[in-house]
Amino acid sequence: QVQVADSGGGLVQSGGSLRLSCTASGRIGVITVMGWYRQAPGRQREFIARVSTGGHAIYADSIKGRFTISRDIIGNAAHLQMDNLETDDTADYYCYAKIVIKGAVQSKDYWGQGTRVTVSV
Repeated sequence: QVQVADSGGGLVQSGGSLRLSCTASGRIGVITVMGWYRQAPGRQREFIARVSTGGHAIYADSIKGRFTISRDIIGNAAHLQMDNLETDDTADYYCYAKIVIKGAVQSKDYWGQGTRVTVSV
């Protein structure tokens, strides 16, 4: 009924930039929050950033000041601009969206398939 798709990963040198996108489609009533987690090899999944419909953003300390999250309300999308990337940012990045589907009253988390970001020295 609802799909969430990640895009925008790739290989970049340390200090470079990438922009991730997350797009939701299907029987969407309301999207309340969109955001990203990441998981590096051998490490637990960690929260990166989230943004509400009203534009209020929350960031993890590890990326604060380097990453910027934004919403495209009309396009049911969010974007994560990642600047000044470091080798420690290498991970699989997963976007998610809290969505109330049409006809429902409660939101549910929907996840993208993930996109790999590799930062080289």
